[in-house]
Amino acid sequence: MLFVFQVLSRLPLWLLHAVGGALGWMVFWVSPGYRRNFLANAQQAGIAGPKWRAAVGAAGRLALEVPRLWLGKSVPVRWQGAELVDAALARGQGVVFVTPHLGCFEVTAQAYAHRFGSTHPMTALYRPARQAWLADLEGQVRARPGLRTAPTSTSGVRQMLKALKAGHCVGLLPDQVPPLGQGVWLPFFGKPAYTMTLSVRLAQMTGAATLLAWGERLRWGRGYVVHVLPVPDVQGIDGATALEALNNALENLVLQRSDQYLWGYARYKQPRAD
Repeated sequence: MLFVFQVLSRLPLWLLHAVGGALGWMVFWVSPGYRRNFLANAQQAGIAGPKWRAAVGAAGRLALEVPRLWLGKSVPVRWQGAELVDAALARGQGVVFVTPHLGCFEVTAQAYAHRFGSTHPMTALYRPARQAWLADLEGQVRARPGLRTAPTSTSGVRQMLKALKAGHCVGLLPDQVPPLGQGVWLPFFGKPAYTMTLSVRLAQMTGAATLLAWGERLRWGRGYVVHVLPVPDVQGIDGATALEALNNALENLVLQRSDQYLWGYARYKQPRAD
């Protein structure tokens, strides 16, 4: 599999996205469970046919662009909202970046590291892959200048707190289902979803700013746009209220760009014991 990754990493982005779009539809039709979950999640959010159909191919593009982003040459990236990052970092209390399963979430951390990481490195939370070869590869390619990784464990949380207290930043996927005991049940598009509390806890414990960031995938392999958006201030309010406000902000963004949301993700699954 590593050889396949290396071959794919050398291909142009437009070709990876073209093949990835076809791959997305193939998986959609050959996997009844995936298709059922995809359609149920889209229907729960009130997404009509034309919008969810675009997201089918986007899921395949997400899969095939990863080798290029991990092992290949750099890709074109533009920013919208970088001034929000400058202002947040200038406060000196760190930044919590929340990045939903929207667009290319792999490129957001890389783009941040390239632009801001030399002075304010990012520590990104991630769950290592189950396959040993892929977990080893993740550890090698994700740890790059200006970018550090933290496991989904107590030591990882301590690592993120240390980064924020130093005035640096952390990144996580707030719509990822956390292990049992690390979340609360809150509505997401009107249905209870086990919701990670870590983003709000980190911000409230350190006084860090919270920003929403996502990587828009441009058509025809033209690269990406990293969008940075403000979210409701989580300081000075109770955790549940802050999480509901964050979920609402995520819902609004997903509805705007439902064509690039990962609807096949099991957002409403039961948390696993850890």
